[in-house]
Amino acid sequence: MFVIVDIQGQQFRVERGQKLFVNRLDGDAGSLVEFEKVLLSEDGESVKVGTPVIRGAKVTAEILQPLVKGDKVLVFHKKRRKGYRKLNGYRHHFSQIIIRDIIS
Repeated sequence: MFVIVDIQGQQFRVERGQKLFVNRLDGDAGSLVEFEKVLLSEDGESVKVGTPVIRGAKVTAEILQPLVKGDKVLVFHKKRRKGYRKLNGYRHHFSQIIIRDIIS
């Protein structure tokens, strides 16, 4: 069984017990969060498609690590023949969660 759930504007295909990285969530390690924007549900036999969401469906997840830094992204600007070069970088912040329960 899997569902497609909207978590902070991004859509994820999740199953029970799956670990994934999402945009940073408020909460401490071990706290539970619920996501109620379930867009699609599939249980092996039938498929439910929400219009736009499935009523009564929700996904419960546990926060494993509230702050995980992603890979460094480098932003480089240059204007040719002018001697102008500028290098900036940043690391995106994620939270690692594990899917505990799916109610569809």
